[in-house]
Amino acid sequence: MLDELSGGVVEKLDSGSAAFVNSSGLAKASPMGMGLYRIEPVGRVGSVRTPLVQLDVRPKGRLGLNRLLFLLSYAGDQGFRDDPVAATEDTELWSALAASLVQLAERALQRGVLQGYLTVDESLRTVKGRIRISDQISRRPGMLVPLEVSYDEFTEDIAENRILRAALERMSRVPGVRPEVLSRLRQLKGKLDAATRLQSGAPLPPWRASRMNVRYHAVLRLSEVILRNASAEAGEGPQRTASFVVDMDRVFEDFVGKALRHAMKGFPGEMRLQYNAMLNEAVRDSDRLTVRPDAVHLLGGRPVVVYDANYRARADRGASLTADHFQMLAYCTALQVPTAWLIYAGAGEMKLRRILNTDIDIVEFPLDLSRPPSEILAAVADLAGQSWGEVVRQARTGR
Repeated sequence: MLDELSGGVVEKLDSGSAAFVNSSGLAKASPMGMGLYRIEPVGRVGSVRTPLVQLDVRPKGRLGLNRLLFLLSYAGDQGFRDDPVAATEDTELWSALAASLVQLAERALQRGVLQGYLTVDESLRTVKGRIRISDQISRRPGMLVPLEVSYDEFTEDIAENRILRAALERMSRVPGVRPEVLSRLRQLKGKLDAATRLQSGAPLPPWRASRMNVRYHAVLRLSEVILRNASAEAGEGPQRTASFVVDMDRVFEDFVGKALRHAMKGFPGEMRLQYNAMLNEAVRDSDRLTVRPDAVHLLGGRPVVVYDANYRARADRGASLTADHFQMLAYCTALQVPTAWLIYAGAGEMKLRRILNTDIDIVEFPLDLSRPPSEILAAVADLAGQSWGEVVRQARTGR
């Protein structure tokens, strides 16, 4: 087991396992001779497993699986969720994921498989539902039958069951899942045989949370996380491999952006994520320099505050801490904004730094991810309130 900021370890591996570790994107395995490889983290967290090796890279601060799934599920959605994903905590990620999926799926299916209406397009010799006139004319000009029709069918073959079936199938292919958990995964999957199997790599079908599917909400959140971040494939013969790899920089950035946008809805203006702005004056496109802060709040179409989220401070990566502040100074200069908020993952106190010979303030705002989800979201709401208060203060003083 490695920490994402550790310097690596030396392990004995076969060439096939080393190649899989490298292809997973979780770590780099460099040969040292005599079957030994130096394994170093590359900025991602997760777990890879083959029949001969398991490698885990944990987030800095040893975040538990519950917190990791909370960030993933929130970052993967466009809106606020009041039912964050919960999981069984376990020292081994695959056991925790499999056990959590089984528990949530059994709870969801306790009252039977969910049914819903699915729109079906078919060619029939009798009218059912409505006739698709344009398709009838284009496909069968001058013909009365068969008819191109659309109708709604009450069925188990709906998006919710397709997503759940795909997650159960993926977890059942992970090597080394405990036999009793594997048996329950397969039993649950058997209840969903009427749902169409999703093709590997295909986008997940959309679904909408409602009172009708409320018992599925929790398991669908976890299923989406598994399907977007985990892979489990059959290799040669009985060999199976599995990987669950997460880019924490991206997850933290997405989480902060979406949580902050939700928190700022209570204030005037609008927030835009991944905001592009020019840094220099240039005649030719090739000479243009651009900046792209993670979030910018605009009032009347004009930027008034800028935010950037850094899961790992540059000091964590061996670089100077001031590099972050140079970047924020560039954002403020390009956008003509007097205050920038630099959001780090970690504990500590908020710090304000006034940049010499300017009217620019850079505020370091730590976000402690070890806290419960409700407290993390409360901290983001506090960030939103403080940053808006600074906008109001600056407007009053004419800065």
